Amino acid sequence: MSQIAQTFEVLRKQGRKALVPFITAGDPQPDITVPLMHALVEAGADIIELGVPFSDPMADGPVIQRASERALKNNVNLHQVLQMVKEFRTNNTHTPVVLMGYLNPVEIMGYATFAKAAGAAGVDGVLTVDIPPEESAELSQALRDAHIDQIFLLAPTSTTERINLIADVGSGFVYYVSLRGVTGATHLDVAAVKDQLQAIRTRTTLPVGVGFGINSPETAAAVASVADAVVVGSALVNRIGDLAEEREKIMTEVPGFLATLRGAMDQVGAAA
Repeated sequence: MSQIAQTFEVLRKQGRKALVPFITAGDPQPDITVPLMHALVEAGADIIELGVPFSDPMADGPVIQRASERALKNNVNLHQVLQMVKEFRTNNTHTPVVLMGYLNPVEIMGYATFAKAAGAAGVDGVLTVDIPPEESAELSQALRDAHIDQIFLLAPTSTTERINLIADVGSGFVYYVSLRGVTGATHLDVAAVKDQLQAIRTRTTLPVGVGFGINSPETAAAVASVADAVVVGSALVNRIGDLAEEREKIMTEVPGFLATLRGAMDQVGAAA
């Protein structure tokens, strides 16, 4: 059983849902990433989603695009991101880390080389936004050989055929994009999300996490009532951007906001 699967199993037995914060590695400075990862765990994160900076993050909205730009100005690349994970692992061996990014840097490194390096660094999962499952066989095999989960996205527009395919080839969990559009979108319809998750769960036993549009304790709690995991990205990255010149405030206010989400989510579990 993978570290991600173990985490979901423990949470299931506790009657709790996973909280998965996203931050971009190297934003706003490379040396803040690892301490911030630890602070997010202390604030209640169950899985860390670490963004690999990319010059053309086409699935991301302006907030995360700007985070990638800040990180790239610091010359942060995939090799450095893996080193950050390795450093994180010196003090935390149990919190799963999922790399989220785009295929180009992985292709440049080579699938087998990347998978081996990611496994050695302590990466538990990889979500490559722009590789469809139909074209993922080579990367999927490399990740399996390194005991790394490959996570795929589903959307409100995903067909039954696509859901079935991802159920067959994916592992760790399924990331359901709750809204049409890019990251940072709003107007989350939890009732519609619930209906979609019910359809997905008829075709897979993998946990289903929901991201996009989660920007408050109220939305986090609402999503936690229907999903196995709550993924929050833009709401955190926006705060990091606003506080880019104030390291101490990043280290207190960003985990502090995450803690409010954790508290709201746990109240849902306690009421169930």
